[in-house]
Amino acid sequence: MKQDKNFLGTEPVGKLLLRLALPTVAAQIINMLYNIVDRIYIGHIPNIGPDALTGVGVCMPLIMIVSAFAAFSAYGGAPRASIFLGQDNQRAAEKTLGNCFVLQIVISVLLTIALLLFNRDFLLAFGASQDTIQYGVDYMNVYSLGTIFVQLTLGMNAFITAQGFTRTGMLSVLIGAVANIILDPIFIFGFDMDVMGAALATILSQALSCAWVLIFLLGKRTRLRIRLGDLRLSPAVFLPCLALGLSNFVMQASESVISVCFNASLLRYGGDTAVGAMTILTSVMQFAMLPLQGLGQGAQPIISFNYGAKNPGRVKSAFRLLLIASLCYSCVLWALVMLFPQLFAAMFTSEPELLEFTQSALRIYMACLLIFGIQVACQMTFISLGNAKASILVAVMRKFVLLIPLIYLLPALLPNDPTTAVYLAEPVADFLAVLFTSILFTFQFKKAMKSISAPGAGG
Repeated sequence: MKQDKNFLGTEPVGKLLLRLALPTVAAQIINMLYNIVDRIYIGHIPNIGPDALTGVGVCMPLIMIVSAFAAFSAYGGAPRASIFLGQDNQRAAEKTLGNCFVLQIVISVLLTIALLLFNRDFLLAFGASQDTIQYGVDYMNVYSLGTIFVQLTLGMNAFITAQGFTRTGMLSVLIGAVANIILDPIFIFGFDMDVMGAALATILSQALSCAWVLIFLLGKRTRLRIRLGDLRLSPAVFLPCLALGLSNFVMQASESVISVCFNASLLRYGGDTAVGAMTILTSVMQFAMLPLQGLGQGAQPIISFNYGAKNPGRVKSAFRLLLIASLCYSCVLWALVMLFPQLFAAMFTSEPELLEFTQSALRIYMACLLIFGIQVACQMTFISLGNAKASILVAVMRKFVLLIPLIYLLPALLPNDPTTAVYLAEPVADFLAVLFTSILFTFQFKKAMKSISAPGAGG
């Protein structure tokens, strides 16, 4: 029994990472389909497909904010819980889980109210035009009602994965994804509900996933259990979780800010077609980001547990394997996008003008995906080590210091083709961010390993 409890600190790192990462990568791919399948169906609705796709695409910043708030508490709390387990501090780990659970519920209620009252204003600010705004409003009016399911599924599933139950975490996502794929065509086409049908299918599917997650965390198989006595909020418990989760929050919430910047600039220079293409580009970027994050989530329990147990050798081995796997994936996907952009674009639209426009934009937008595995591996490791300051710094550097200014600066520098210049901001920012993150990580990782390698530290 003791061996099972401490398997994160005893099993061979390579075998362990493979066992944990495969389900988390699969979960992220399934989650990607979860998000993308709506847009695939919507883009093919007869007569209104392109406008509906653009309208729902402008909803993505709001949806990203919902996901970001789930990450704010839970994605900071889950690594801390893993570190506590490595220190054999069960009580602190369960208090962390309980406090994050309550925070998610409070945040869900506040978000639901805000989205129901102000979604039209948000969507207009985020780049919706008069031709597409109603599709976005129809989608968000329904989606908002399921905010609590989204919050609890994403947030509490992180605590399942943090214990090493990655297969269970994958099933959490799989249940919702399969339900969504089945319900989408029924509501969109069968009941003729169009975009409202897509939103309804999504929230019902998330409700099923939410039920699965909560049943597990209240059951007997979990090592970390939601207990009534841990549901009283304590600043000493939840504030460090928020500090560590802030980088994930910045990463995800800033995507909404960046979408606003991209959509506003593209609407100005390229019209609805350019904004519609951006919806497809961000969807394809999920093919890169979500599996990379899945690899990081698979490595997180190993890195966090062994960092808490003061075993630097296993931490170094886990990071090395994470970096290699992340780079291999980003290189393969980059090659596929460069060689076959039309295949990715055709998943979302059959409209000839939008299809042709998106193919060329895709190669520009994802030009630096080749090296992006380095960025994600380092950033996820900062979080796994509990290094809130460094993880926040690299997130802010890429999004706010580099990407947002470049969205406005490059069109001024390349006035002959400002639309292309807007898309070019992404690869330029990615290259500079990878360079900065690599340098910072080299120094911070050595410092972290030295702190647990002192005489008597173990491992």
